Amino acid sequence: MKPSRRITVPTTVLMTLAFCFNMALATESSEKKGWGINDPYNKLYDSKEFEKIKAQLVRVTEVVPMPGMSPATALEVTEGSKKILVHLCPTWFAKPGDIALKPGDQVTLKGSWAEINGKDVFLASKVKKGDFYEFKCRLTKDGTPLWTMTPEQLAKEQADKDD
Repeated sequence: MKPSRRITVPTTVLMTLAFCFNMALATESSEKKGWGINDPYNKLYDSKEFEKIKAQLVRVTEVVPMPGMSPATALEVTEGSKKILVHLCPTWFAKPGDIALKPGDQVTLKGSWAEINGKDVFLASKVKKGDFYEFKCRLTKDGTPLWTMTPEQLAKEQADKDD
């Protein structure tokens, strides 16, 4: 007589939960690749080199900031005859369709310049259009990305219009 290899319902449930948890972690880590507070990309933001730019929006798009990173939501803008690529945030934080701007809009950008792959890129902390629209993606004072904050910190920062 062979010993029975009976799998009980609790064991099946536990194995299924463990599998789903591992899949979620794998998806999250690849989806958020390169966006951590200590990752090389975020170290490019220099709050001491803070600038303010007035520009016209050409389009909202998706880019890969650095090789191996997950995608970013970005703006293409013009300042006079100069074209500028503006990185906002990872697409999992805000997709291009979440940005309530359209081509031709006049915007004010706050942030820091960085060189990525030999090209100058503007890393935004805030985008404003007129008196009523603002998209905040980093703390102005130190460049901390909002996407690295706890839900409580994020709620506080998104409610605070003075930063």
